[in-house]
Formats: sequence, C-alpha cells, structure tokens
Amino acid sequence: MANLSLVKVVCVAVLCMVVVAPHAEAAITCGTVASSLVSCFKYIKGTEPLTAACCKGVKDLAAAAKTTADRQTACNCLKSLAGKLSGFNPGLAAGVPGKCGVNVGYPISTSTDCSKIH
Repeated sequence: MANLSLVKVVCVAVLCMVVVAPHAEAAITCGTVASSLVSCFKYIKGTEPLTAACCKGVKDLAAAAKTTADRQTACNCLKSLAGKLSGFNPGLAAGVPGKCGVNVGYPISTSTDCSKIH
C-alpha cells in the first residue's frame, strides 16, 4: 500500500512538470520538489517523527529556489502534492520549515497564493 502512495506522488510530480512547463524560466520542477520532500511524507501524514533526511530535503529545496519563478513553482508544486497526498495533515506540513530551521518566505498551505511570492 505504501508503494501505491509513492506511485501516486510520483505521478502527480510528473503531471506538475507538464502543468508548470509554460513557466520555463524556473529551474525548479515538481519532480525536484517531490524528490526533495519524499522523506517528509510520513511525518506530514502523522505516521512517523520528523527526520534529519526530511530537514535536509527542505534545506536543499529552499537553497535551490533562488529566483521568484523557482519559489512560485515550488509553492504550486507543494499545493498540488498536498492535495494528492493521502492523509495530508496541513498543520504538520506548515510546521516543517520552522522545525527544520528554514525560512521559505511563505506559509506552507493549500490556501497560499503562489503568484504573490517574490
């Protein structure tokens, strides 16, 4: 069953790449976002504690999102992944950057307006 969830997330990531493709100036892709944060999924679902691997992924993703386009793309990908991740806990997801000591510059929420991120 866990493999099925991972397959769903990977499929969503691929779909994100297609949807985000018109924003060619962004170096970040939904595949990058998903692979950076895959170690966070069990924490975000409330089934495991926060891991060092999750925090490393968050830090790496934050460092890679250098431009406005990158940050907006990452935000949109996060929102899409959140909508597709079975058992997604918005409160846990919102707290991940802070618990990892990372400021991403915007709230991790499905209601974030990614177009306003700079």
